[in-house]
Amino acid sequence: MGTLDWVVLILTQLLIVGYGLWKSQGSKNMQAYLLGNREMTWFTIGLSIMATQASAITFLSAPGLGYDDGMRFVQFYFGLPLAMVIISAVIVPIYRRLNVYTAYEYLEKRFDLRTRAFAAFLFLLQRGLAAGFTIFAPSLILSALLGWNIYWTNFFTGLVVIIYTVSGGTKAVSQTQKVQMVIILLGMVVAGYMVVNGLPKEVSFNDALHLAGKMGKLNVVDFEVDLTTKYNFWSGIIGGFFLALSYFGTDQSQVQRYLGGQSAAQSRLGLLFNGMIKIPMQFAILFIGAMMFVFYMFQAPPISFKRNLVENTRNSAYKQEFKALEQAYDKNSADKKAYALAMVKARKEKNYDAEQAAVAGLRASEKKAKEIKGKANAVMVKADNTADTRDINYIFISYVMKYLPLGLVGLLVSVIISASMSSTASELNALASTTVIDIYKRMIKPEASDQHYLRMSKVLTIGWGLYAIVLSMFANRLGALIEAVNLIGSLVYGTILGIFLVAFFLKKVGSKEVFIAAVFSELLVIYCHTSQYINAFFAAKGVDVGWFFPNINIPFLWYNVIGCLPLIFVAWLLHQSKFFKK
Repeated sequence: MGTLDWVVLILTQLLIVGYGLWKSQGSKNMQAYLLGNREMTWFTIGLSIMATQASAITFLSAPGLGYDDGMRFVQFYFGLPLAMVIISAVIVPIYRRLNVYTAYEYLEKRFDLRTRAFAAFLFLLQRGLAAGFTIFAPSLILSALLGWNIYWTNFFTGLVVIIYTVSGGTKAVSQTQKVQMVIILLGMVVAGYMVVNGLPKEVSFNDALHLAGKMGKLNVVDFEVDLTTKYNFWSGIIGGFFLALSYFGTDQSQVQRYLGGQSAAQSRLGLLFNGMIKIPMQFAILFIGAMMFVFYMFQAPPISFKRNLVENTRNSAYKQEFKALEQAYDKNSADKKAYALAMVKARKEKNYDAEQAAVAGLRASEKKAKEIKGKANAVMVKADNTADTRDINYIFISYVMKYLPLGLVGLLVSVIISASMSSTASELNALASTTVIDIYKRMIKPEASDQHYLRMSKVLTIGWGLYAIVLSMFANRLGALIEAVNLIGSLVYGTILGIFLVAFFLKKVGSKEVFIAAVFSELLVIYCHTSQYINAFFAAKGVDVGWFFPNINIPFLWYNVIGCLPLIFVAWLLHQSKFFKK
């Protein structure tokens, strides 16, 4: 980065943090620190909810996902608007009426302490893991930019977020997120414009769309009914609905955002605002990735976007083998460019046969590129057996660093770091509030002063931050971060949602029934996810356990349905049984 980039980066970060701390002056008690004195307007709530969900993972990983897999991931969000309507109509009034600090307080009022503690434990487990991902994402940038060791970068990045979160509380988080979202949206608009503007002059925007479509990158909606397909309309509208209902309705990192609203109406408006904006925003981010794929038809991409692995292999004993693969990759890239230009020309001349031939050549070149890249990845692993060759999270930042002009690089880096700060701050704030309110105050020290709980909130924020830093050290091996973080949530969100839905709608079902059903449901979800690994483990030892552990290959979005609906049914069934009759 040049001097101008550093100036832009530093000034935007100082502006964001300074504004948040200024707006949060007076957070001297628990209500002010955890709920911002319930002073937030709908606009602040809406942007804060968006910023909490749209971490740096979104802006690093989603464009890479669009580049690699096309735009079908947008279907993940199709159930979100409906979830926002239901949360606004049903859940918000209940939380407001009971005047709770956390969502899990309600569960004790409805069931018992055991159920409250179980739901809070599941939240703390998965959200603590997710916080590690959101710290890792900006560390990825800084290590790539400055050549720092990524583990030290994780530590220092996490430390900055801890200091920022402890100092301001919920109000600082929410107020800061307004500025962060404005900068984020501005930065992504600029990035999208620059990608399209970087195409050759003879390639119009319509040509780029046509190229992306022919290469399968504009696969926005898939109506095929297939439970093994990771993203389609049905998994998004059903599985995505259950995930969004649980995330926004029961996850404290989101609930805490709208519990701080001035009124139920302000909270509802904030949620509905998020429901309207989220899909178009995610569509645009994935579309940038699809356009990057077209851009790299005309600018030869590197054989791996992990520059450090490439340099390491070039200096290893395998450099000649790797050099030959790089040359083959570059030649294939030149062929791909020729086919792309031929397709554009044939399209303008309305020569259908020539266009089809060019498309066939493009697809063959893309298939060959993947084969060469696979061989190169194998060589990089031979050069360093600890190397992780998956580079999907590096695609967007590599483009930013190489092709954007001075000043804009600093802005885009600031966007991603801002997103990480906002999301991680929300998570640490929610983790601390849940630990203090649902565990410490309820079960360990129930009679302490408000100031004591305020101090404990800050201490626990530091503790959870350090925990997240440790977890971030292992995030580099989990592929596309945006998928990994949603997988972790899907392992528990269905169970948590099921508990709340029983609480809301099955008024006669008691605590014993719902607790047993929740444990059963969570074990079922864990089994669905681990069955393939159990089978593989025993298969490696020559033992076939498929008769006892059937291999269940279900995309993670369906875990939210599997965790929720069986829980409701089992709880109802247990209630109907004689065993639980009084």
